[in-house]
Amino acid sequence: MAARPTSTARRSRLAAELRKLRERAGITAREAAQQVGTSSGQLSNVESARFGVSPDRVRIMARVYACSDAVYVDALAAMASERSTGWWEQYRGILPTGMLDLAEFEHHAVALRTAYTCHIPGLLQTADHAREVFGQVVPELTPPEIEHRVSHRIKRQDVIYRALPIAYSTVIHEAALRMRFGGHTTARRQLEHILEMSDHAHISVSVIPFDAGAYPGSGQSVAYGVGPVPQLDTVHLDQSHGSVLLDAEPQLLKYRTLLDRMEAVALTPKKSQDFIRRIAKEL
Repeated sequence: MAARPTSTARRSRLAAELRKLRERAGITAREAAQQVGTSSGQLSNVESARFGVSPDRVRIMARVYACSDAVYVDALAAMASERSTGWWEQYRGILPTGMLDLAEFEHHAVALRTAYTCHIPGLLQTADHAREVFGQVVPELTPPEIEHRVSHRIKRQDVIYRALPIAYSTVIHEAALRMRFGGHTTARRQLEHILEMSDHAHISVSVIPFDAGAYPGSGQSVAYGVGPVPQLDTVHLDQSHGSVLLDAEPQLLKYRTLLDRMEAVALTPKKSQDFIRRIAKEL
């Protein structure tokens, strides 16, 4: 087991999953360490993401914890085998850790479902729109800080541009579409970009119009990342104080249900395209 200089959100998630497996098996840390063939201190470091763990050790732990879900164990072993550094690491120390965690979260998701009330989804933002958004951050950012955030946001979009893009579906409220960040030209170009991207088979954009009235989840933005197995799904919430990642089963169920209901209220993707075109013509 090797010490990790930096514990990323993904490494912390692997550690949490291994701890949950042990606790569900009703085995104490001391008992687990003995059966796995390590010390209590090393096991504690693994479960707190201070130490890394090998794929073979993950499989041994799964056997000790009597986990018979082979697909789930394979997914955990794959997480343990990851050694490459993601592109987002070049921003460590420059951008808030939560922004790096978000990029890592999106990179490893099999599919993404998102919903936004007052903002255009980051994965669909143009550089000019993103620049205007970051220009409104409190406390105020310097020009270089804004550019770092813009470049990071654009690089995040690789997940929908790469050779094997993730399936991406988003619900956007009419309020977000009508907010004119950067004036008429920037706002129109942003809407045109959303329309262009919504033509891709792996991208689905649905709009909730004002006249839809009240609906569940209207006060927050949500990103639901589908993992290789349901147990590794993750919810990302973007709060004013920073990013939050959730993975408890009741939380996952809550936000899956929330997104289902929001999508049920929204217009169909085709009607949403027509709706966005009408707004763009008004600018």
